[in-house]
Amino acid sequence: MAAAKPHISKKTILVTGAAGSLAKRVIARLHGKYHIIAVDFRRKVDTDAGIPSYLVELHKRGFEDVFAEHKIDAVIHIGRMFAHERDRLQRYNANVLGTKRLLDLSRKYGVTQVLIHSTYFVYGASAYNPALIDEEAPLKASEVTQELVDSVEVESLANIYLWKHPDLNITILRPCNVLGPGVRNTMSILLARAMVPVLVGFSPMMQFLHVEDMAEAIVLAFDKNKPGIYNVAPDDYVPYQQAVSECGCRKLPIPSIPPLLPRGISSLLNWNGFFPPYMVSYFKYPVILDGKLFRETFGWKPRRNLNDIFSYYRKQKLVAKAVV
Repeated sequence: MAAAKPHISKKTILVTGAAGSLAKRVIARLHGKYHIIAVDFRRKVDTDAGIPSYLVELHKRGFEDVFAEHKIDAVIHIGRMFAHERDRLQRYNANVLGTKRLLDLSRKYGVTQVLIHSTYFVYGASAYNPALIDEEAPLKASEVTQELVDSVEVESLANIYLWKHPDLNITILRPCNVLGPGVRNTMSILLARAMVPVLVGFSPMMQFLHVEDMAEAIVLAFDKNKPGIYNVAPDDYVPYQQAVSECGCRKLPIPSIPPLLPRGISSLLNWNGFFPPYMVSYFKYPVILDGKLFRETFGWKPRRNLNDIFSYYRKQKLVAKAVV
């Protein structure tokens, strides 16, 4: 008589930012293989049967109730407040204090794996950036603008916990521009518009990643659990103004000098949702990530090319025209 196989219980994973397009894709890929807890600070998310969903503010006391109620084994921290969503203080509370609270609760309740979704913005856009930026490059975004201080501080916190508390097995992912259906970050909002501001005399190289490929990268990094810091980006890149054209946008030239002029125009016309002043440097100077470490460590390769990414935005504009 064959011996009964030992029962292996599923891990329970807390996923933050569950209302976002990327998090929803990650949850869909993990559901079934793991128990999922969905959390968001913007709204309670409707989930599939068996997935508890919570509306919480990460930096508030109530967040601990989620940890107390469920035996959480791992955390995938995707939730981040963008510059166009709230003011600087609210973003700091949600992003920095919320992340610290999350990491402290992870230690308190015995979480053994944490994955944090960061951004390439932390490197800062500068005329002196190297051709390819690897994971050891300094994080200079806060030197360029105060609007990105919270992004750099989140990374600094994560780095401290990464080295000070190896039992948390922290993985930090720094992706390039993530685009695609449902994505509501600054670049996606910009390229969804019919007319897009561009800086006269500038068209820096940029990298773009489909949201499905980023979701696959997160799940792969989580499953393989190799702590560290990784850029997530494809090998190819394209000039920004070419990307604007291929997304079916018309260009609105904006003078680039003096340096304060484009920032002033953006503020005056209330363009903060899609052309925030802090992004001006990123529309002038390239920030090209070296994604070799992530690709080689996890055996990852994006499956969607630039045309797959840009065609979504072209089709959206064609549909809008047809409706009109």
